[in-house]
Amino acid sequence: MESTPQKLELITKYFDDFSENQLIQLTALDELYKEWNTKINVVSRKDIDQIYLHHILHSLSIAAIADFEPGMNIIDIGCGGGFPGVPLAIFFPEVKFHLVDSIAKKLKVVEAVCEGAGIKNITTQHTRAEDIKTRKFDFAVSRAVAPLKDLLQWSMPLLKKQPGAATGPDILRNGLICLKGGDLAQEIFESGARPKMMPILKIFPEPYFEEKFILHVAR
Repeated sequence: MESTPQKLELITKYFDDFSENQLIQLTALDELYKEWNTKINVVSRKDIDQIYLHHILHSLSIAAIADFEPGMNIIDIGCGGGFPGVPLAIFFPEVKFHLVDSIAKKLKVVEAVCEGAGIKNITTQHTRAEDIKTRKFDFAVSRAVAPLKDLLQWSMPLLKKQPGAATGPDILRNGLICLKGGDLAQEIFESGARPKMMPILKIFPEPYFEEKFILHVAR
């Protein structure tokens, strides 16, 4: 089993501009998730020892294609144990992340991890995204929560009408950014949308990311 610093090398291999505090926070995630996963299962048993590859780096693929600007508000729909929201909140300390899930005990893990790692820019809400009526966000993010059709139905009413943009290799208009895997042709067809689709393998050439994609649908 790899030590935590060795696992962190998987992240710093692709991102080299972390502050000392961000590295401390990323390092802390290993033990925090292992501890809390024994109490409330939010990461599969086979994945917990691969958390940096399967969960943290996977989440940070969004950071590789979208540079969220300070002051932006991002909603993580169906955040589960905190992915992609927790790694993204560490990466973008001046961006506000609102993590929502319909299962309260998963949010308990998110809150404990944030407290343990000193993450200050995350708020949580025990609700379904479609029940949020009084807030608007610049972007919605999500990972393997629901079919694209449903994610679009839930996220689009929550996004600001003014097209805010995240800077990056290609400027991304505000909208939904989600992480998905497998053959997505039927799911995309049923959604009626024409998402921009990026293979994560091209961003992080690790075998784990074969057939894993980032989808972006502008508002």
